[in-house]
Amino acid sequence: MAAGIRDRLKDDVGKMAVKPGLAAILVGESPSSKLYVDMKEKACAEAGMYSERHVLPNDAPEKQLTELIGRLNDDSRIHGILVQMPLPKHINVRAVVKALSPAKDVDGFHPYNNGAVMDGEERLVSATPKGVIRLLEEYGIGFDGREVVVVNHTIVLGRPLSMLLMNRDATVTVCNHRTRDLKRHTLGADILVSGAGVPRLIKADMVREGAVVVDAGISFIEGKLAGDVDYERVKDKASYITPVPGGVGPMTIAMLLENTLLAAEAEKA
Repeated sequence: MAAGIRDRLKDDVGKMAVKPGLAAILVGESPSSKLYVDMKEKACAEAGMYSERHVLPNDAPEKQLTELIGRLNDDSRIHGILVQMPLPKHINVRAVVKALSPAKDVDGFHPYNNGAVMDGEERLVSATPKGVIRLLEEYGIGFDGREVVVVNHTIVLGRPLSMLLMNRDATVTVCNHRTRDLKRHTLGADILVSGAGVPRLIKADMVREGAVVVDAGISFIEGKLAGDVDYERVKDKASYITPVPGGVGPMTIAMLLENTLLAAEAEKA
């Protein structure tokens, strides 16, 4: 599905007079963050888009990051700016997000873009939640009246995804690391989305028979990429389940490219 979306984007990019440009900012050398930036750069090249990477040390001051964002906001070659999350703890995420131009915020984190989603206007929508919604919609999995549990409450996944789900009349429960009795919540889910970053957090006895399970978690076990879900055991209970790698990740990248194209088209208009 992600490959099909990228193919369509490549065709659209080929018809444009100005090549859409994406700038990725990476602070530190997190293996999972570096992996995603590598994949995004490769996908940009395949789609015929311009891309550049800016790497700052893990101890870079917040001001250095926001000044870089300011320069990219003014760069006519750049239509989308991605600040790879998570950021080091000494950096104020809200301040960084607010430094982004809403028109170039292709990860949909800016309060303006999040507010638009809350109002039912979905344009520059956070890439991972957008990818999850598109994936489920393409497979004909409806949301109307369904019980959806999201194990993540960050601006990267849980908060925007909950808004997108509510826009589609789902009944949404959002869980976090302080949730008491997580299993009680997950067992009630028709659709379970987990992005806690805790390997094999979701066990088979935490999933109801026939549930739809979307694994948006990223972590490593002995150097290998792993998700939140104990896939081998849960897959026998789920009606649908996404793997890690190869599930939500490719959709996230496809949606990021789609948002970059949308941002470039909006600037041209």
